[in-house]
Amino acid sequence: MVYAIVENGGKQYKAVEGEILEVDFQPVEIGKKIILDKVLLLVDDKGAQIGTPLLTNVQVETTVAEHFKGPKVVIFNYRPKERYRVKTGHRQQFMRLKVESIIYPGKPKSEKKVESVSAKPEVRTEKTAAKKKVKETAKTSTAKPKVVAARKTAAKK
Repeated sequence: MVYAIVENGGKQYKAVEGEILEVDFQPVEIGKKIILDKVLLLVDDKGAQIGTPLLTNVQVETTVAEHFKGPKVVIFNYRPKERYRVKTGHRQQFMRLKVESIIYPGKPKSEKKVESVSAKPEVRTEKTAAKKKVKETAKTSTAKPKVVAARKTAAKK
């Protein structure tokens, strides 16, 4: 397994080909390529290469997959007996990077991957057709049975 430790925004991330990194937001459009060249460590089949402080000739190619917000953080300051209450909140913005490849000298050439496509047609039996028909009718029917409850009123004394 080949992976690299890269630095971005003062933080370190483990980059593996085909995986996704969640990094701090940068104003880059979705679909654009970003090259991370601050590589601290590279591990491949031959061993590990450690930078002092960075490795030269090693890069990680990534593509911006999406922008998103992190979880909501609520800050509530409270001082008892003083009527002091301040509530604020924050949501950090992040972006997801898809690691396309790790480029380094001595990297073996990758073979082209052939995707096998399953050409099995969907076999419909009478049971599956009946189940689908029941599900469709259940979705379309919105009529609810009316329930009339008889109430007995108690006489007030």
